[in-house]
Amino acid sequence: MNKRPAAALFLAMTVISGRVHAGFEPQVIYGSDDRLDLYQVQDRKLLELADSTVGLFMSFDVRTEGDKAVLFTHPYGEKLNLCKEEPFWEQNAGAFCSGALVGPDVILTAGHCLESELDCSVTKFVFGFAMTKAGEQPASVDINEVYRCVGLLGRETRKKGPDWALVKLDRPVENHAVLKLDMSGTLANGDPVFSIGHPAGLPKKIVGGGKVRDISPQGFFVAAIDAYGGDSGSPVFNAKNGLLEGILVAGERDFIYKGDCRVSKVCAEDDCRGEDVTKLSSVAFPRAEAAATARLNPLGERLSKLLEQQAATLIP
Repeated sequence: MNKRPAAALFLAMTVISGRVHAGFEPQVIYGSDDRLDLYQVQDRKLLELADSTVGLFMSFDVRTEGDKAVLFTHPYGEKLNLCKEEPFWEQNAGAFCSGALVGPDVILTAGHCLESELDCSVTKFVFGFAMTKAGEQPASVDINEVYRCVGLLGRETRKKGPDWALVKLDRPVENHAVLKLDMSGTLANGDPVFSIGHPAGLPKKIVGGGKVRDISPQGFFVAAIDAYGGDSGSPVFNAKNGLLEGILVAGERDFIYKGDCRVSKVCAEDDCRGEDVTKLSSVAFPRAEAAATARLNPLGERLSKLLEQQAATLIP
């Protein structure tokens, strides 16, 4: 898994000089192919969880056209020089990180995805970037599915430690449920987990078949779960009860060369380094009254509006 590309922020700057829920049985996420598009999933509970996750886009990659928000994406396989047998080669990618709805107007993501208030102000939080029908590439979403950052409620990034950011959105989120958090601290080695996010920036995927490998590190745990750059900030759920346990933040190298093109690196379940997941217990969730006081700083507001104005020239 890779960190947020620094080039994205550089381009932006050049523009301006504990309870178990009985009956949760996500059996559809298990199998030989761990990454599933939403149209491949029938389990209602899984789809409800996926509905509460977002993709992070640079503001200039989101253009308003009437009641639609057009998303600037790129050909996944071609852009990354992937071999044509690589899954999802033909799909388009665009998100640079992922996130989870943990409050009516609060998103939890990885700290390295948003390194400053400026980063936050030039980011759009997009619900619905997903393949809901086979062969139909998501090129746009309803304008009401796009949210802006008001400010960072908190953030921390430590090497081999917690990596998180809490984002205050510009308005309460409509038609998407706040995720239920597991703050019990009872997750254990061997417990099954799954994630939902945007691997390598692709349309939303449900990724099953994971398990906790090492719960002991301070601030995070290690899991064996498929993950890529763009998955940073993806929520990781307990497969026993559907509760949120943490967010993906770091992991194994994504691709290796096979001749002149690249393929996903494949590791045995107990091989390679595993994926780091920041524990919820490491996140400094603010009190409701503190969250309500966050305000978009004037520079960030002007920059966000300027980038929206420039989007028409940056996106064909």
